[in-house]
Amino acid sequence: MTPIRDNLDRIHSRIADACAKSGRNPADVRLVAVSKVKPAPMIDEAFAAGQQLFGESYVQELRDKETSVHGPVEWHFVGALQSNKVKYLSGKVALIHSVDRFSLAKEINRQWQKIDAVAPILLQVNVGDENSKAGCTIAELPTLTRKIAALPHLSIHGLMCLPPYCDDPEQVRPFFRLLRELATRIEDEQIPGVSMKELSMGMSGDFEVAIEEGATLVRIGTAIFGERD
Repeated sequence: MTPIRDNLDRIHSRIADACAKSGRNPADVRLVAVSKVKPAPMIDEAFAAGQQLFGESYVQELRDKETSVHGPVEWHFVGALQSNKVKYLSGKVALIHSVDRFSLAKEINRQWQKIDAVAPILLQVNVGDENSKAGCTIAELPTLTRKIAALPHLSIHGLMCLPPYCDDPEQVRPFFRLLRELATRIEDEQIPGVSMKELSMGMSGDFEVAIEEGATLVRIGTAIFGERD
């Protein structure tokens, strides 16, 4: 068994245990293998082990890998996104996790309009109110959601967060719970074209707690591919 296959097996087992602990169906939690700065052969190895969803944080890197990876993988964009780079993602990604401002949403809408398609997106929320983190504020979220929902070539599927870093995953739990509560509030508003079915939260050090709090997409890199150089 290769190290990547072994790592994936361990993570799926941990996902199943976290779901059992919280009374959830493991089929409702999807693993996004965050492959940023990792070479295409490692992605091919993970795909051969059954992994299909891969997350990239850098547009140029995704463009390079998209033509180098052999398997028909599903790409997600999970990093901070500049409006002038959106055109390079058009039609190539299944989900953009990190939409945090209306100007970015407008550009995504414009680029997907050119290919007569709808871009599935998540809204990134700065749940810890950290100056160093991207994401809209909690106060901005309802208005931003309504403005973006009016764009015809975008479809809001849920929320994403990068909570403050803590060594103890239990200290991060309140931020995951907050994102779930925010999603519930948005869902209750019944905004046309808006779904809150996806919660993208949890990484290598805290994904089990995120699952217990409702994560449907966990973004894991180090625990699959090893430390980044």
